[in-house]
Amino acid sequence: MSRDSIPSIHFYDQDFVDLYDRSWVWIEEHWAQGTAQNGFTGNYLSNDGQKTINQFSSCLSSFFLNYSNQTYSPFDMLDFFYSKQEENGAIRSDYSTEDGRAVVTEDNPEGVTMPLFAYVEYVFYHKIGNKKRLKDAVEVMEKYFTWLKTMFQKENGLFSVPVSACLTGNIPREKTCYPVDFNTMVALNALYLSNIGDILNDKELSFRYKRLYFSLKTRINNLMWDPETHFYYDLDANEQRIPLKMIGAYWTFLAEIPNDERASFMIEYLKDPEVFGTDNPFPSVSVDSPCYSETPTGYCGAIVPSNLYGVVKGLEKYGEYVFARECAIRHMYFILDTLHPEGDKPGDVWEAYLPMKEGVPAADGEFPRKRFLPQACLVTITLMIEDIIGLDISLPRKTVNWVVPSLEVMGIEGLSLKRNLITILSNKNARGWEIRLESEKLYYFTIEIIDEKKKKTLPIPSGKCSMLIDKL
Repeated sequence: MSRDSIPSIHFYDQDFVDLYDRSWVWIEEHWAQGTAQNGFTGNYLSNDGQKTINQFSSCLSSFFLNYSNQTYSPFDMLDFFYSKQEENGAIRSDYSTEDGRAVVTEDNPEGVTMPLFAYVEYVFYHKIGNKKRLKDAVEVMEKYFTWLKTMFQKENGLFSVPVSACLTGNIPREKTCYPVDFNTMVALNALYLSNIGDILNDKELSFRYKRLYFSLKTRINNLMWDPETHFYYDLDANEQRIPLKMIGAYWTFLAEIPNDERASFMIEYLKDPEVFGTDNPFPSVSVDSPCYSETPTGYCGAIVPSNLYGVVKGLEKYGEYVFARECAIRHMYFILDTLHPEGDKPGDVWEAYLPMKEGVPAADGEFPRKRFLPQACLVTITLMIEDIIGLDISLPRKTVNWVVPSLEVMGIEGLSLKRNLITILSNKNARGWEIRLESEKLYYFTIEIIDEKKKKTLPIPSGKCSMLIDKL
């Protein structure tokens, strides 16, 4: 790997920068080539001793591989799953790294998992700007959605899948028939398939999935929302709510399911130390749940980065940028404390962390895996760029939005917008706060400083320029 090919970041805490840089080194070390035997024609992110390629982990990986300036293609892993699609539309959760065959389990014989393809492809489009890819992927995603409906949608309109499909380990969900997190993910898929229809100017596609989205959104709101405790819950076979608060219910934010009033109740739970507001945000189950532990075995109280990602991205939908950023920063410090523990004990990054102190949960089977990059780099790269630094980039719109609570010494250097390398850095000098920009082509830059209530959009020409914040 040429270090120059990866965008570099600047931040006032050098430990964050070092962790970001080290993450790319780990990716290089775990970057594997497919084989003729497993039918994987591209590269993928492997883990030590890994025997399968997992669909959900591959989707998570794409969120940070997007920022590699195409050094590590985020497309190959998803294309591998698309190539495995069966005649009925099925794409299984796991495929063998040896022979490429589907790997299913007794408790999940169909190999169904949390569906993220449409959301991922939408993110691809805005980060990399390839409309042709969207056109090619839509057919696969539609067939996959039809398979999900045919196999798992019941007469009440909700989806019933094995709880193992929801990737929540040993959280007690034995009575769950209709999981809130899985149903929300299907709604998310429908929402973004509709958005993709808008991008492709396909009104029929957009309308069809918008209708499916609103239908499922209505059912989730009517059946899964509890008006007394103000939360979304799993349902049992009799459509009765199961009163266990799980962080997976917050995927509803990303899918834009709660209205502002409901969202405000749930946001308060995220801030409440007796519910989800632990020092390290956010535990898989609420602090007031009987199965929660500060030193959990497996998932029951564990902090899983993909859950944090879902909450942070969902908070952005409801304008909670400052709180979202604070949570990402708090979690980064726990990663650093576990990577550099006191004493002689060696540290590392993990698949999950403890809620109140540095360290990891006690093992439940293989969980938590050491140096499991699909989870770790989701924070150290993706949330680092998008929330801690605060950059939101859309290549098709030629826009870069920078939302920060207050100005600090930070920025990014050498980030590729297709064939346009850009640099955005903030610094304080004798004239005050200055933002230096460098670009090879024109784009539109929006700076929003929340504390100062300043927001300005400016066209950034090719070459170098700067702006003084006091002049905005």
